Amino acid sequence: MKNILVTGAFGQIGPELVPALQQKYGIKHVIAAGFQAIPSTFKGKSLILDVTAMDKLESIVKENSITEIYHMASIRTTDGEKNPDLAWEININGLKNILNVARDHQIKVFWPSSIAGFGITTPRDLTPQHTVQEPTTIYGITKKTGEILCNYYFHRYGVDVRSIRYSSIISWIHPPGNGTSDFVEGMFYGAVQQGAYECFVSPETRIPMMYIKDVIRATMMLMEQPPGNITIRTSYNIAALDASASELASAIQKRTPLSITYKPDSRDLIAKSWPNSLDDHRARRDWGWTPEYDLKKMTKEIVENLQRKFK
Repeated sequence: MKNILVTGAFGQIGPELVPALQQKYGIKHVIAAGFQAIPSTFKGKSLILDVTAMDKLESIVKENSITEIYHMASIRTTDGEKNPDLAWEININGLKNILNVARDHQIKVFWPSSIAGFGITTPRDLTPQHTVQEPTTIYGITKKTGEILCNYYFHRYGVDVRSIRYSSIISWIHPPGNGTSDFVEGMFYGAVQQGAYECFVSPETRIPMMYIKDVIRATMMLMEQPPGNITIRTSYNIAALDASASELASAIQKRTPLSITYKPDSRDLIAKSWPNSLDDHRARRDWGWTPEYDLKKMTKEIVENLQRKFK
């Protein structure tokens, strides 16, 4: 039986990933690790873990006979620009600890990369699997570095590490933060709560997106594949949908009133350094990836959920 550790379990993806893993493998076989505090509403096994503390990580792995790690802990784009040293410490040294413990204890690892690992010199339309990667943020630099580390640990030590280059992840569960792609959630929340939103990217700024349900499905789908199906050990491109800020606004306006204004800030430049769309033929060929949510379906589900939430 699998025993799974999820780091960063209470961040952006973990609150959706952990319940999905619990449902599939049993609540007793999934441990949710948070950095500072465990939400009082959480149901399941949990603990506090600083991923840079190798001794604690190793103890947890041994005591719980961990067989798989979903390493979701990271410092994201905007916060990384405020504290590059911390971003490197968590995103790279933390990953290296995970890979070392996986090497020593024969653990399968999932680690998420990101489209932030590309850059302004990358072809922006249907960005290839193998292409120029010159990221312009410390977060993107750590993702590119992490991809190389994962590939190295697979070829040098045989660590079964798997990765996806996540697009902008869209969810309605939590209010938007200050991240570069949070204009998407911000637009949904603004529409449902106030009927208005001031967008911090330009109307023409286009980014690839993925609804959280597709994110969770892709992540678990990749981890369930036999090793022979995995031909990319850096990180897979996967695609679901892409839209400009103005196209997103139009989709929302078909569901609920929205008055939109645009006031681009520094995050607009970051978003413009990302791809417009991704070529994901390797993921489709190797492990049968296909998305279930397009812009219309995602918009309908998010608006309906937020309307119920704020009724």
